[in-house]
Amino acid sequence: MKHLKALIIKFVMSAVVLGIILTGIYSYGFSDSMLIGLVLTVVAYALGDLLVYRNAADDSDYKKRNIIATISDLILSFLVIWIMGASLFGNTSTIIQGSIVSAIVMTIGEWFFHKYLDKHVLNTDNYRDTDTTYNK
Repeated sequence: MKHLKALIIKFVMSAVVLGIILTGIYSYGFSDSMLIGLVLTVVAYALGDLLVYRNAADDSDYKKRNIIATISDLILSFLVIWIMGASLFGNTSTIIQGSIVSAIVMTIGEWFFHKYLDKHVLNTDNYRDTDTTYNK
């Protein structure tokens, strides 16, 4: 149940970002943006959050894990949005721009999502005393 809630939160974040950027700014189809968001959510959660974030460093080194996972999420988000966008919309310069902007905005959200993931899904409280932003 914890993972389902985390997936829903991640999908909402992805859907909002892609809806605003790809659909609102770059005028791509809303349903296509939501499809990209759904695929990105599943792939990024499985690879970025459960694989990379969990194994990037030990539980006590939260900042290192978060930095490594956030950078990998940036790269993964860009690649998924760009590849799917290029196949859905054609490989144009606007999909590359949209992919870059979307990936950067989502990466900012991922930094905070990892805090949620650590506290509510993975239940690792080892860094509580060392990370001053934990309870904020």
